[in-house]
Amino acid sequence: MYNHLVMFFGLFDTNEKQIKKILPIVDKINSFESEFEKLSDSEIKEKTFFWKSELQGLSHKEQQDYLNKILPEAFALVREGAKRSLKMRHYDVQLISGVVLHQGKISEQKTGEGKTLTASLPLYLNSLTGKGVHLVTPNDYLSRHGAGWMGTLYDFLGVSVGVIMQDKSYKYDNTFTGNEFEDNYAIHLKEYPRREIYKCDIVYGTNHEFGFDFLRDNLVRDLGETVQINSNEDGDYHHFAIVDEVDSILIDMSRTPLIISAKDSKSSSRYHEATRIIKSLTKDSDYEVEEKYKNATLTDIGIRRVERLLGVDNLYEQDFEMVHLIEQSLIANSLYEKNKDYVVKDGNVLIVDQFTGRILENNRFSNGLHQALESKEGVTIQDESKTLAEISYQNYFRMYKKLAGMTGTALTEAEEFYKIYNLDVVVIPTNSPLTRVDSIDIVYKTISAKFKAVADEIEEKYKKGQPVLVGTTSVEKSELLHNYLKRKGVPHEILNAKNHEREALIISQAGKKGSITISTNMAGRGVDILLGGDPFNKIEYENVKELGGLHVIGTERHESRRIDNQLRGRSGRQGDPGSSRFYISLQDDLMRIFGGAQVENLMNKFGMDENTPLESGLVSRVIENAQKKVEGFNFDRRKQLVEMDDVINVHRDVVYKLRRKILCLNVTDPDSTKWLLNNFINHGGFDSVTWEKNVNHFSETTWIKMVRDMSLPVIDLLWMEHLVDMDQIREGIGLRGYAQRDPMVEYKREGHERFEILISKIYSSIVERISNVTKVTHQTNTVLDLLKKANYQQGSIESGVSEENTLLKEANNRPRFIANGKEVKVSAVESNANKVGRNDPCPCGSGKKYKNCHMNS
Repeated sequence: MYNHLVMFFGLFDTNEKQIKKILPIVDKINSFESEFEKLSDSEIKEKTFFWKSELQGLSHKEQQDYLNKILPEAFALVREGAKRSLKMRHYDVQLISGVVLHQGKISEQKTGEGKTLTASLPLYLNSLTGKGVHLVTPNDYLSRHGAGWMGTLYDFLGVSVGVIMQDKSYKYDNTFTGNEFEDNYAIHLKEYPRREIYKCDIVYGTNHEFGFDFLRDNLVRDLGETVQINSNEDGDYHHFAIVDEVDSILIDMSRTPLIISAKDSKSSSRYHEATRIIKSLTKDSDYEVEEKYKNATLTDIGIRRVERLLGVDNLYEQDFEMVHLIEQSLIANSLYEKNKDYVVKDGNVLIVDQFTGRILENNRFSNGLHQALESKEGVTIQDESKTLAEISYQNYFRMYKKLAGMTGTALTEAEEFYKIYNLDVVVIPTNSPLTRVDSIDIVYKTISAKFKAVADEIEEKYKKGQPVLVGTTSVEKSELLHNYLKRKGVPHEILNAKNHEREALIISQAGKKGSITISTNMAGRGVDILLGGDPFNKIEYENVKELGGLHVIGTERHESRRIDNQLRGRSGRQGDPGSSRFYISLQDDLMRIFGGAQVENLMNKFGMDENTPLESGLVSRVIENAQKKVEGFNFDRRKQLVEMDDVINVHRDVVYKLRRKILCLNVTDPDSTKWLLNNFINHGGFDSVTWEKNVNHFSETTWIKMVRDMSLPVIDLLWMEHLVDMDQIREGIGLRGYAQRDPMVEYKREGHERFEILISKIYSSIVERISNVTKVTHQTNTVLDLLKKANYQQGSIESGVSEENTLLKEANNRPRFIANGKEVKVSAVESNANKVGRNDPCPCGSGKKYKNCHMNS
């Protein structure tokens, strides 16, 4: 290994110091191997239990110091556990990567270097704190596969592991054998409630699930409904996370925030009118398109034409709603392509992730863009939505006390990782030297000539028996190549957003002799392509190895160099032979928009026709420069989004902490109650004497429960309104630049003013509701519970708040309450003479017996 590292240092001097510091730790880990081989299985578990007990009660800093001290022993223990339970042994380079991850950095490990096994080292070590660690993956399959496979190791070591998925959650249990999954590694995963899974030492899950669970926890009305939050009112449950495919999650996906929304009653029918108008306009005359910036705008001529079609004199004064619909429809029709940006399936418009090629099943474009696409495609327009909660990926993952990441391609984005997440990138040497041959790009004038050449090369490789993986940039392009190969009679598998269910199966066999696989950018990321196919067969492996290994063809350069490197990285794993080549045309988006003119001039100078390719180092330089431009532009856009969300994040942090304080209110925590009362007094002008009167009248337990139940709907409603308010400010803030004012400074200033109003309004509204309740103190606890129930059973937060306020006002005049649509007379439940029997129907109208409903409330 050390000779290989010396070669590595010569190529990557920037990593030398970091790697050299880790090598003595690797030596220390290796020194424990012979000693730990003598331990019995039970003695290995005992070490885990001992370390866990030693870490209890320590502060975060003390725990980290202790983990650093025991790291060599702990890593050696994991290696020994893997040898016994998985029949696998960590390579020294995996130990280096494990240390990097424990230090809270990004480890760049090439494809096939064993990231899944590597992660077991820092995950085990940090799980000893008992605070839970998270392994974040891009999809459910990788989460389930990782938890099921590595669960054998964790169980052997004495730590619990679970996995959260879109619909269900599971815990590893070696006494259970199920058949729910085709994945053989997942047979010991037993279904458990999600709340129980978060109590596991190690939790696997996707970025979506972790993020949405956080948002949902901050919408619940009862502590028992939370999954991440428990009795810890500070929400201190983000301790350590390792993000697998970190570039995909923290960079590519970060352009779209996590949003929980509810249906809005606003009609969407006018989108058809907007679409009809846009389709009648002419490009360049009525509107202009900037592909570089994904932007489309009406010209002055276009605005006049739209006004005539709508029959209005001034569109921007008379019909501002239609302005928004026209803008979204223009973007949908001029910039978003079917089978590239989205697909239509079963009457639904589904988003295609541009970096993975996967369908984002539960995602929708915001601000009416999705409705505009539905109108464009003539499918049913779904209701618009209003935001209940949102957070950017950047700010969600920055909540973790320690964050780390793994990927095969991170170095090109090192600047962004550091500036946004404060994460360093460390390139890990490969266990065996890379032998893949990467050929110079070939350029054709037209797309048709390019794909004809690609089909010819695939046919040649197929006749030879060499497996080929072809990367395309869209569903449309993959189907175009499919038709070329079909005419040639070359059998092949196609993997795109229309056929992604069989992704893992298709990619796992992409290294089989004679296999031809056409894939969009997803390319089975996270799944190894084994030469000869899966499961491993020595004879098949040697046969394919002799043929040159896996050959990768890229049919277009992506706007990000990382995506190209990921595709190339599918070949040449663990020192295996392999090769790659990219085919490009001057009509490709990247060349057409950013750098094709220079290459076209060169081709014309040499009199090259459509079918004659150009192969030159100049082309590679032009392409790389174009990619750098796009990467820089995208970084600036993401940075601006982060800066905008940073403003909201301050607001979110304060509101969510207030909400958690109230959610966790109980009589056993007098400090929390005192804190809340002081805030009511300071911000809402509440009278502490009134508080004491209500405590004495209702009992402290009942009164605190009432305060909590009255406060949470107010916070939720006003926070939702604040998000809408801030979104409207954000949409128009760019115009401040015309007045020579910095839009970001203006956004922060205006946001701060709105936030101060929000906080004041929250406290004053809560105090008003509490004050209203004190006016009806002659009523029993049961009736007040009916009031609470009426509030919660409304169709939305807003209607619930307004309904309850109405009920409170009416209660001052006559004893009338509404629950489950029925009127309940106070006189029926307020006196002991008419006390409700335990087996009588509950007065709330639920249909349940009183003993099973409100008797113990």
